[in-house]
Parts: sequence; C-alpha cells; structure tokens
Amino acid sequence: MTAAENARKVSAVLRREGWGGVAERLARRASKRWGGDSEPMYLQAADVVDSATVRIPPARTARAPGEALTVGWVLTAPGPASGGHTTIFRFVEAVEAAGHRCILYLYDGQGGSAQQYQELIRTWWPRVRAEVRDVGALGTPGENVDAFVATAWPTAHILAGRNDVPGVRFYLVQDFEPYFYPRGSAYELAEDTYRFGFIPLTVGRMVAAELQDRFGAEPIVAEFGCDRERYSVTEHASRDAVIFYAKPGTARRGYELGLMALQLFHQANPTVQIHTFGVAARRLPFPAVVHGHMSPTELNTLYNRCGAGLALSFTNISLIAFELLAAGVTPVVNDSAGTRADLSNPHIAWTRPTPRAVAEALEIALASHRIAGPDALAASVAEVSWAPAQATVLQAIEGACRRPRTNAPHTAGGRL
Repeated sequence: MTAAENARKVSAVLRREGWGGVAERLARRASKRWGGDSEPMYLQAADVVDSATVRIPPARTARAPGEALTVGWVLTAPGPASGGHTTIFRFVEAVEAAGHRCILYLYDGQGGSAQQYQELIRTWWPRVRAEVRDVGALGTPGENVDAFVATAWPTAHILAGRNDVPGVRFYLVQDFEPYFYPRGSAYELAEDTYRFGFIPLTVGRMVAAELQDRFGAEPIVAEFGCDRERYSVTEHASRDAVIFYAKPGTARRGYELGLMALQLFHQANPTVQIHTFGVAARRLPFPAVVHGHMSPTELNTLYNRCGAGLALSFTNISLIAFELLAAGVTPVVNDSAGTRADLSNPHIAWTRPTPRAVAEALEIALASHRIAGPDALAASVAEVSWAPAQATVLQAIEGACRRPRTNAPHTAGGRL
C-alpha cells in the first residue's frame, strides 16, 4: 500500500471513529507484528503522578439541597460502541436527568483534540448532552466544578495532577486495570492510582473486592445492569448460530482462547454458523461471518439469530453476558468466584478457561437453549436494569457535594 493510500485510509478511519479508532488499529498492527498481547499505555510522561505527592484539593463550598451541580468527567478517547464508555455515559445521563450539568474532559494521550470526538459521541451516545472539552480545559477559572470523576487509570493521573483545582474527586472503576498489563511499568502506574485517595465507585463487586483486599478501600458499589431497552427477543426460529465478541490486542477479552475454542467447536459442529463482531477479524482458523462495529439495533438483530455466545472477560464480567440473556441467547462465561458474585443466573454456561472446556460449554449452551427457549432467558433478566446503579452514582455525587468537607490528611482509599 502506498503512502497516499495509507493516508486516505487513516483519514477515513479518523472521520468515522476519531483518534481512538486510529490508535486501536495501530495497536492491533503492533500486536500482530511484535507478538504483544497487552494494551498500549496511553499516558504521556509529563502526566504521570506519584501517589506520595497527591494533595487534597482546595475545598469548595457545599451546595444546598436541591441546588444544581456541575460534574466533570475525565475520559479516555472513546471508540465506536465502546462498552466502557457506554457504561460511563449511562451515569452521565442519570446525573443530567437529575438536573445537573456535566462536562466531558477528553484525554487520549496521543495529542488528539476533543472536538474530533464530539461527533462520534453525539452519534453513538445521542442522549448525552454534556459539553465536550479537551482535558487541558480542566480547571478553567470561573468554571466552578463541584466534582470530578476519573474513569480510567490514565485519567486518574490527569486528575491527580490538578491538585490546585477545587472539587470532590471520584474514581469510577470498571476493571482492576493493572491486570490489563504484564507486571511492569504500566501495571505499576495503573496500580498506584488506587492510592490517590479518590472516592472509589466500582461497577460490580468483583472489582470492589480487589480494592478492599489490596488497598483497604471502601468502594461504593454500583451493581451491574441490563440494557433491556436495546436488547430483547425479536426472533424465535433459526437460533442455531453462535456468536463471539472479537477484540484482538485486548488480553482481558480472551481473544486467543476464543479462537482456539471455536476451532474445536467447529470441528465437532461443522454445520453451526459462527458469527464474530467487534473488530473485523481476519484469517480465522474456522469459517465465520465476520462483522465489525455494530450499533445496538444491529447487534440485537444478530443476537436474535444465535442460540449461544461467548462472553469471556478476565478483569470483570462482560456486559455482553447481560445483552445475550436479554436477547434470549445462552452466554458462555469463564468461571470464577468474582464473576459469580456479579452474575447470578441459572442460564449461564460456566466454564473453565481452556479451549476444550469452552468449546464443550458452547455445545452445552446450544443444547440447553433449545430446551429453555429464548423467552425464558430474557425473562431471567426482566427485572434487571441500570436504574439502581445510576441512582447509586447520583446519590454518591450529590451526597459528597452537599455535605461539609474538611481538609484532614488522607490515606490510601481515603476521600478527596
């Protein structure tokens, strides 16, 4: 491919997916070339903070009950259909629905501009009304932000480096992010963020237990929910296909394990159609219908053609498991005490994380789906929603901003 062709390709990806999409493709290319299997470290050296130097920011006057707040969310650059960003934006929507103002401060670690992501956010998350700004605008004089929420470990470093900016500090933790990396630089820098003293908000109990055991933190737990507005049963016939979320270069998604398991599954079940979505995977060791990024509507249509699906994840449970259940699909989930703490459902096909065990669980999942039927699976999550988690996050932010605060010294897991 010529330089001009490369430039046109990058430009097209940039228009559709922003710098996050470009970075994702570069990471996959590097992973393929050099054999790496962990995520890149999107944090510039100048933005790294040492937990020993973190100071409590100046106190801001507590708001009166019922008074509107301004909440700043410090985000990494989103990509299309990003599950992590979808969860963040659910909480942003809840805070906005309560009458508060939200500002999104974007940081991509690669020098990209926030305006390049604004169109993507408006397209993929149209209910979010928040202003979109570059992280450099954080601390603008006269902004009067009551609370800031770090949403990933690089953004925790960014926020910790703004000690002079008033506002309560929260840390929304969706995964124990050091596990994204081998033991090394990124692991240590990610782990140090849990010593910054921010108020931890965890999605689920698995991550909360990690923070409690390792750092003595007292997280506020937002329970997992299910997006039943977007995912539902629309089809009952022809449900013999299986589906896999393909995310090469993201170790926690078990991509290599999924491929090995699906290869064994196909050998034993050659007539069962296999679908992949997420990254448009190439050169698979089995025949498959390959899909790229999909909107929730498109994805629900695809789910409704399937009877079973792989929902592998190793740093927290995957939201895909709930989506599959809502659409009447039997999820195959890697088994652990942590995953069972957040996903108690009789229709889950639990499995040991080995290729043969996963392949066998997929066969069992298809067989059990034929017996139970999609309606029974959907009914098992009929009462599960994101409303309780949204209420938990909203109450935590309102409570912290509306009570007197002191400037007492903090410790790991303390409160800023």
